[in-house]
Amino acid sequence: MRVAYLTSFYPRVTDVWLQREVRALRARGVDLHTFTVRSTDPAGLLSDAQRDEHARTTAILPSSPITIVRAHAAAVTRGPGRYLRAVRLALATRTPGLATSLKQVAYFVEAGVLAAELRRRRIDHLHNHLSDASCTVAMLASELSGVPFSFTMHGPSIFYEPEKWRIDEKLRRARYVACISWFCRSQAAAWVEPEHWEKLKIVHCGVDVDELRPSHGSDGTQLLFVGRLTGFKGLPVLLDAMPSIVERRPGTRLVLVGDGPDREALEAQVRRLGLGDSVEFAGSRSPADVAALLAATDVFVLPSFAEGVPTVLMEALGAEVPVVTTRIAGVSELVEDGVSGLLVPPSDPSALADAVSSLLGDPERRREMGANGRRVVLEQFDAAVEASRHLTLLHADDPVTGTPVRPPSR
Repeated sequence: MRVAYLTSFYPRVTDVWLQREVRALRARGVDLHTFTVRSTDPAGLLSDAQRDEHARTTAILPSSPITIVRAHAAAVTRGPGRYLRAVRLALATRTPGLATSLKQVAYFVEAGVLAAELRRRRIDHLHNHLSDASCTVAMLASELSGVPFSFTMHGPSIFYEPEKWRIDEKLRRARYVACISWFCRSQAAAWVEPEHWEKLKIVHCGVDVDELRPSHGSDGTQLLFVGRLTGFKGLPVLLDAMPSIVERRPGTRLVLVGDGPDREALEAQVRRLGLGDSVEFAGSRSPADVAALLAATDVFVLPSFAEGVPTVLMEALGAEVPVVTTRIAGVSELVEDGVSGLLVPPSDPSALADAVSSLLGDPERRREMGANGRRVVLEQFDAAVEASRHLTLLHADDPVTGTPVRPPSR
């Protein structure tokens, strides 16, 4: 079976979860071709595996004018009726305004180039990760080429702009939709008629637990955060909680792994709070580095305001590190409060400080929660098992009515 995977940018440092899925599907015999709308800079990749994936991924842009003209001319010649239907679909799913209309033209141009490549490689199925711009390209390329498409719906940002990205039409036209959580499935169901709900399947993102070393922790003073340094991660709340944590647990040290647009403001907050000896900005790190940091961590903290089901939490739990995180979206489908971690209200520094301090001071509870967390990840968030569930959908004659909402693994 020849399958194409598409995203706007691939591979990236932050999409390790997708790289795992691609590897797992290839290991199961899928002839998987990866496409990206725009190429990523290989200089920013952090492992040989990511650089290898970059080398075998085809970028749609930039394309020469000759390539674009030939692709669209071939589509018109091969099926003028289909081409006109694709034009009408592009017009019908654009949002008002000159800027957004011009973007829709760009998506249609990109879709023509992708459709030509799908036909050339005799692709059987096109799958897109995320639901925004690249999914629009995938929907239009499917209409142009006749190759069926599906997509994985993540969140949370797409839930804020469903009208802009015409989630309703994408849900109607997709062969199936892989939702990363039950919460995600509920948000999708809110934007499409009930007769389409059966195509909304649950396929989790996953981790390779074998790559994670079980944590032995330290002396109850090591905290870790991994993620983009952006507003919705809630890091100012964590920094506001740190003085109270350090007061109760002297010597506590927080390592922040990742980078992003808010780094400068967060560094200023650390200086303002006098936390220079307690907080380290470690920058972007390779998956191997993150695994090593997890192995020496006592508690993983993720104070986000918005998430899907974060793979960093899966990695922490897979490494037997208890987590403190916020009670939002699909997080509780992964973290059971009081069993594998502690859930706190978002934006509450006092509750966050209390939860973190209580775990740092209770090594036996940390060990118990860590063991419970690894068991949950093994049972429900193993990348190889979830890839098998996706493979069930890819191979199904009728993935809608012939496959349960939570597909079996093979």
